[in-house]
Amino acid sequence: MIIQDFIDNDLYKFTTMNAIQKKFPEAEVAYRFINRGETLFPIGFAERLRQEVEAMASLSLSEEAERFMRRRCYYFDAVFFDLLKGFRFDPKEVDIQQEGGELKVEIRGLWYRTVLWEVPLMAIISELYFQMTAQTPQGIAEKAIKKAQAFVDLGAELSEFGTRRRFSFEVQDRVVGILKQYMGSLLNGTSNVYLALKHNLTPMGTHPHEWFMYHGAHYGYRAANELALANWVDVYDGYLGIALTDTYTSTNFFGSFTTKYAKLFDGLRWDSGDPFEFTEQAIRHYRLHRVDPRTKTIVYSDALDLEGVKKIREFVKGRVHDVYGIGTYLTNDVGVKPLNMVIKLFECRPQKCPFFIPTVKLSDAKGKHTGNPEEIALCLGILRLPKENS
Repeated sequence: MIIQDFIDNDLYKFTTMNAIQKKFPEAEVAYRFINRGETLFPIGFAERLRQEVEAMASLSLSEEAERFMRRRCYYFDAVFFDLLKGFRFDPKEVDIQQEGGELKVEIRGLWYRTVLWEVPLMAIISELYFQMTAQTPQGIAEKAIKKAQAFVDLGAELSEFGTRRRFSFEVQDRVVGILKQYMGSLLNGTSNVYLALKHNLTPMGTHPHEWFMYHGAHYGYRAANELALANWVDVYDGYLGIALTDTYTSTNFFGSFTTKYAKLFDGLRWDSGDPFEFTEQAIRHYRLHRVDPRTKTIVYSDALDLEGVKKIREFVKGRVHDVYGIGTYLTNDVGVKPLNMVIKLFECRPQKCPFFIPTVKLSDAKGKHTGNPEEIALCLGILRLPKENS
C-alpha cells in the first residue's frame, strides 16, 4: 500500500477542503488526469492503481495526527476536525481506465470530498510507475546533501513541495530529513502534512488554482479573483495569506488585488511565466498602493532548481522577501525521468445549478492554458486577453 497515512497529503488540499465545506458544501466537481508527458503506462497499470485506490478507503485521521494538526494548523476550527475524523475516502469517486499504454483517470463527486484525491493519486501514479517499470533511485542522500548545502550558501529560504511527483514516499521522507539536518532555519517546512509531523516541521500551503477556477465558473471570470480572495479571507481571517496569481493570468489578477488585499495578504506565489517580469510587476503594484514591497513575500514555485533559485535571488536583491517552494527537483532527481502530469478541475456544478459548467486555467506561460478550447476562448474574450497567448 503506497499511501499509508491519511495525512500523507499536501496541506493546501486540507485548507481548500475546509474553505469549500464552509462556502460551497453542495458543489459537485469533476477532475481529470492530464498526461502532459504522454507517458506510456505498462499493461496492468490500471488494475494496480485501482487496488491502491481501494486500499485508501481504510485510512482515517489518527489521534496523533489530530493533535499535531490542532497544534500546527491553528487556523482550522473544531468543526473541521470533527469532519476530518469522520472522513473516509470513497473509491467509487475515482474512475480508472487504460487503453494500451494510455491511462485515463477521472474523479467525480462533492467538491469538499473529492478535493483530497489529487495529491495522493498523483503520488501513487508516480511511485507505481517506477515500481512497475523496475526503476531504482540513485544518489538520493548525496544529491540532497549537496543541494541543501548550496541553498544555505545562497541564503535561500526553502519549502519542500514534492509530494505529487515524488519517486516514492521513502525518497521524499529521506530528502526532507536531510534538508532539515543541513538547512536548519532556512527550511521553512514541507507541504506534506505527514512528513511535517514526522520531522517536526511546519506544514506549508494555502490555496490552489482550482479555488479560483471554481469561482470563475460559478460567478463569472471578471469577478473570479476578487470573490475568491474575499471568500478566502472570510474563512481564514487573514491567516494563510499567500495569494496565487496566475489562474487567469497575473496581469488580470493584479486588477483585482486592491489596496485592501495588497495590505492584508502576506504576499504572492509565482507559479508560471517569467519570474523576473512577475517580480517587477509585483513590486510596481505594491508601490502603486503605497505598500513597501520589502514587507511582503513572493513564493517562487514553478519547476525550480538550484540555478533558477540563484538567478532569482540575484535579481530580487532584497527588494522583496523571496522564498522558494521546490518539488520534483528535490523528490525525484534520482536518475529517472519524472512524470510530467497534473490532475485538474475540468467542470463543476454549483449548488442548485441544473448543469455542469466547464472550468479553465489561463497560465502566464504560453501554450499551457487548460480546459475546453471553446471555454478558454470565451474566458480570454471576457477578460480581454490576447488570443495568441492560448
